[in-house]
Amino acid sequence: MLFGLPLLSLVIWLPIVAGIVVMATGSDRNAGAARWLALIGALLGFLVTLPLFAQFDPSAHGFQFQERSSWIPAFNIDYHLGIDGISLLLIVLNAFTTVLVVLAGWRVIESRVSQYMAAFLVLGGVMNGVFCALDAALFYVFFEATLIPMFIIIGVWGGSNRVYAAMKFFLYTLMGSLLTLVALIYLYNVSGSFSLPAWYELEIGLAPQILVFLAFMIAFAVKVPMWPVHTWLPDAHVEAPTGGSVVLAAIMLKLGGYGFLRLSLPIVPDASHALAGLVITLSLIAVVYIGLVALVQNDMKKLIAYSSISHMGFVTLGIFLFDELGMQGAVLQMVSHGFVSGALFLCVGVLYERMHSRQIADYGGVVNSMPVFAAFFMLFAMANAGLPGTSGFVGEFLVILGAMNVNFWYAFLAALTLILSAAYMLWMYKRVIFGPIASQHVAALKEISAREALILALLAAAVLGMGIWPQPLGAVLDNSVADLLSLAARTKLP
Repeated sequence: MLFGLPLLSLVIWLPIVAGIVVMATGSDRNAGAARWLALIGALLGFLVTLPLFAQFDPSAHGFQFQERSSWIPAFNIDYHLGIDGISLLLIVLNAFTTVLVVLAGWRVIESRVSQYMAAFLVLGGVMNGVFCALDAALFYVFFEATLIPMFIIIGVWGGSNRVYAAMKFFLYTLMGSLLTLVALIYLYNVSGSFSLPAWYELEIGLAPQILVFLAFMIAFAVKVPMWPVHTWLPDAHVEAPTGGSVVLAAIMLKLGGYGFLRLSLPIVPDASHALAGLVITLSLIAVVYIGLVALVQNDMKKLIAYSSISHMGFVTLGIFLFDELGMQGAVLQMVSHGFVSGALFLCVGVLYERMHSRQIADYGGVVNSMPVFAAFFMLFAMANAGLPGTSGFVGEFLVILGAMNVNFWYAFLAALTLILSAAYMLWMYKRVIFGPIASQHVAALKEISAREALILALLAAAVLGMGIWPQPLGAVLDNSVADLLSLAARTKLP
């Protein structure tokens, strides 16, 4: 509780209410007020996660900070919230990212400022709802509601092909979720409840379990995204404004991984084990093949987008190894990827605002005019390549160790990402930052502003802090991962 108010409800509804207030400022004549109100709302949304983190008990098992009240009694649907260590880390990451995207769009967005800022605040609150929901109907409502603000962000403030990208994003993710709704209704008919903890105890035959698992997998695989349902992501990233790309990569992709952890493994564990080989195969294809695809990209945003798909393959691989190290690595990889991919998209945004080009060939010699920016970009590029001492190393290393415990060849193929990541990141960095100055436009580039330096410095501190001292995050995860593996290890066949 905070000032007598339930913390989880505050985490969800404070950003949403702040977004509504920002939207009420109206026209662009009040753009300054909209920006400041959005920043205050984002900061308050982040601050309320701090007592959540401080009061969380890592030694406890099960869900904490639970809130429950009847919502739709006719269908036994409750407003039921609760979090474990996995949810906690993603909520803090989400709130932190929302502050950064508000700052990132401070002077960049000049039209419909209030709507732009409001969309990110509402999106942040809704995604927190996904991470907190312990009622399947509530989870589904929040899960689908995330589509609306991001659809608007891409479709209104995106690039020249924004409508196509927004529609592709919306249709892929919506259609993937429809079978999930069917699966949720089936589980309700079997149990008479939408309570996720009750579903964890439900006995179901193997055939229904497999059908439910496949229904869940379609939705979550699109969201991750896994190969071969990944094609919407590069288009969405290229057309989205910088803030949209940051939130999409840092948080929205994590909804798929979180869905596997919260629904698939504990509700249908037998099917999860039976089909783990399929998911691992798709994950390894993403790690290796998509890494090779990233090598041939000429657009910086597309290269980082494909890099995200490859790195998220580590997440699904770690989850379906059913190994403690692998699963801890998967969650830490989600957090690290939020920091690193968000930082890389912000770096590309800095260059795009000055040059209005994302093509690698248009750059060269940027270090001569922007040395501070070049240093930040180097750190994030190395973190994306998994350099020890950065956050990018921690999750990948644990997943590789977990894979080694299960199968040597899983670990061997997964480890190829360290080579491929270094190849495409260094290739891009060398051509953009070093070499002769490509043009007068590059020579005239101005160093990053204090606002841009603050954003990148915060992310640099997060990347280095997690890389050098990951123990606090690991401690938060220990019991939550153990509980999840315990649920996933039980047979639920009647």
